[in-house]
Amino acid sequence: MASNVPATNVKVIAPSTELRKWFAHDPRRWEEFRRRYAAELRQHPDLLTELRSLARHGPITLVYAAHDEAHNDAIVLRDMLLGRG
Repeated sequence: MASNVPATNVKVIAPSTELRKWFAHDPRRWEEFRRRYAAELRQHPDLLTELRSLARHGPITLVYAAHDEAHNDAIVLRDMLLGRG
């Protein structure tokens, strides 16, 4: 069974522009970024549910543009999808 989350939803689930600019990929702001982005994600429970459903049916790929593999929005989203956030 193949299914895709529409691109419009992907934009909604990405960190807000304001949050991304504030974070500026500064590792010193990581914990606060995690907290703020998790709060943003909680405002879209339907999208999180949809992504979890897709993940139960097969692998999903979380894409990020940051060079830092340890401090990026995909890490926070993964943790939220796994119930760690």
